[in-house]
Amino acid sequence: MIDFTSHRLENGMTLLHHYDRVTRMVAVNILYKVGSAHEQEPLTGLAHLLEHLMFGGSEHAPSFDQALQRAGGESNAWTSVDATNYYDVLPAPNLDTALWLESDRLMGLTLSNDSIATQKSVVIEEFKQRCLNAPYGDMAHLVGQLAYTVHPYRWPPIGRQVSDIEQATADDVRAFHQAHYAPNNAIICISGNVTRERAIQAVEHWFGDIPARQLPCCDRPIEPEQTQPRMLRVERDVPHTVITRAYHMPHRLSPDFPACDLLSDVLSNGKSARFYQNVIRTTGLFTELDASVGGTLDQGLFYIRGKLTDEATVEAAQQAIDNELQRLFDKGIDGYEVEKFVNKHIATSRFENVGYLQQAMRLCAYEQMGDAAMVNTEEETYRQVTPAHILDTAHRILAPSNCSTLIYQKWRNGDGSLSANC
Repeated sequence: MIDFTSHRLENGMTLLHHYDRVTRMVAVNILYKVGSAHEQEPLTGLAHLLEHLMFGGSEHAPSFDQALQRAGGESNAWTSVDATNYYDVLPAPNLDTALWLESDRLMGLTLSNDSIATQKSVVIEEFKQRCLNAPYGDMAHLVGQLAYTVHPYRWPPIGRQVSDIEQATADDVRAFHQAHYAPNNAIICISGNVTRERAIQAVEHWFGDIPARQLPCCDRPIEPEQTQPRMLRVERDVPHTVITRAYHMPHRLSPDFPACDLLSDVLSNGKSARFYQNVIRTTGLFTELDASVGGTLDQGLFYIRGKLTDEATVEAAQQAIDNELQRLFDKGIDGYEVEKFVNKHIATSRFENVGYLQQAMRLCAYEQMGDAAMVNTEEETYRQVTPAHILDTAHRILAPSNCSTLIYQKWRNGDGSLSANC
């Protein structure tokens, strides 16, 4: 249970507050409701690029990190398909320093041609290093392009391709910042040894006079129902062949989402789960085999990923996955199995709620979903999931017609000739 209060500024910014008397520190977490799903081709990667630019200095603070470090603090950020999240941790008496820096870069971010060009070069090198020159680096791009036809989840936060970032102009970047970085598109959480009264006073002081702006339309294209299986096979110089299956699944607030999440646990959460017991241990076809859920605000993907042994063929590995899914359909799921994984989920969730920074992040994330109070009701939601609900969800989600499969094939020989398991 996370005790918190909520306060809304007149400009539309939402303030969440959690008091933690144990620590002498405070976390300032700001979530902007903009991610790669708010981009349009060919201007992809802008949300992630702006995350970099937000640390490049602002009107009254030429160096964000230097000013924060002088106050004994540190900061970081991340970009997802649905949001961009910034956080600062510093001694509680220095709260105003973090809020001054955050408000200054919201209103007066340095977006000169030189700063934009510099950070574009950084992001382009990051793209090349992570996605083009690293083993399996382009897998997320390939799976997204295979599973989605119209929705902007087709590309990851780093962007669709290098040329999108290269061709984005300084005006494109400024326009994207102007459109999405507004107080009425932000959620801020103050978590730590700061009273509610102090948090409200400080946030009102530093953010209250920043005017709200008209936000762009957030309607995104609805991904059509997939009615036929899709498959893509590529060959790469990688250590192991990897099979990735992506099934369309409900969005994060769907009543079926907990069932999907628990289904992934039943299949692959630990050595007592089915994939390990019935496939990895017995077939010799996989070194790894797991299932996971995307957890996105729009309809996402349920993944099954397997890393093959050198002796395995793709056909045998695919059949082994199909056999285990059929076993699930035929024999069902018992109550003890569900209870075990519900308890594991609750234990993990409670562990994630330990610490003022983690609490701040989770409160902001649930507020973006619609209500921060859901962070305290999720346990009961998972406890109410039945074996029948999970099995019914599995039948609907894991249908072959709903599956997009990427075969990421290993080259066996140094000359590039394909291995015998192609």
